[in-house]
Amino acid sequence: MEKALTLRHAELELAATLHYPKRTDGAAKSPAVIICHGFVGSRIGVDRLFVKTARALADAGYYVLRFDYGGCGESTGDYGSLGLDSMIDQTRTALDYVHDMDSVDARRVTLLGHSLGGATALLTAVRDKRVKHLVLWSAVGYPFNDIVRIVGRKGYDEAVQKGSTDYAGYSLQPAFFESLSEHQPFQTAVRFGGDVLLLHGTSDDVIPADYSFLLQKVLWTRSEGICDKEIIFQADHTYSTRRHQEEAIRHTVDWLALQEKRQQEWHHWSI
Repeated sequence: MEKALTLRHAELELAATLHYPKRTDGAAKSPAVIICHGFVGSRIGVDRLFVKTARALADAGYYVLRFDYGGCGESTGDYGSLGLDSMIDQTRTALDYVHDMDSVDARRVTLLGHSLGGATALLTAVRDKRVKHLVLWSAVGYPFNDIVRIVGRKGYDEAVQKGSTDYAGYSLQPAFFESLSEHQPFQTAVRFGGDVLLLHGTSDDVIPADYSFLLQKVLWTRSEGICDKEIIFQADHTYSTRRHQEEAIRHTVDWLALQEKRQQEWHHWSI
């Protein structure tokens, strides 16, 4: 079952879809996944990637919440004036919603982020201890440099000089770029103590696959938490072929199932 809903965040109304688990593991409460879309994206995803992912996770026993950031998709607001700090706070509002659900196990909440949503998920997890696991697909590593490269230096200069620049119909303002420059995911990643799965395609010409290799090295320096990595041969930034979509989704579902198994084994051992 799927339900459309609206999340209230300050002056914003965030359009969202909640997927209910089709099966459970017999426990009174179920785990949950929140999907964080990327730059100027939506909760549907390119080629319906997030819809397919959410339904596969629901089939595997998860509640899944996917939502549009302010100014994207069906949400209200001006995306180009909000910035990364607002996206982090909006993600925490999504966490609030999930944690308020009596049927969700608060100890088993995962953020799944793609591209800029991957950086947002990581930065949120560092701030918010309610996030237990992270799944990062083709995650942005240097928010300012990466987004300026996508928008183009000319567009960035226009935003600074004229107050805004048009990119794909979005009016990006200087405050948006300034917020990107204030965050360095590679430097802050070590402060997240949970488990992480990194996915990246070898044919990603938007965000280099090298980022995932570097991020894994950074995460390996932590005193707690594991970090696994899956590299999908010839997959592009949005996993745009059916085979690559299915592979990304399968790796994600299998990895989360493994974390569930590890947690259960640890629970039995500790008893």
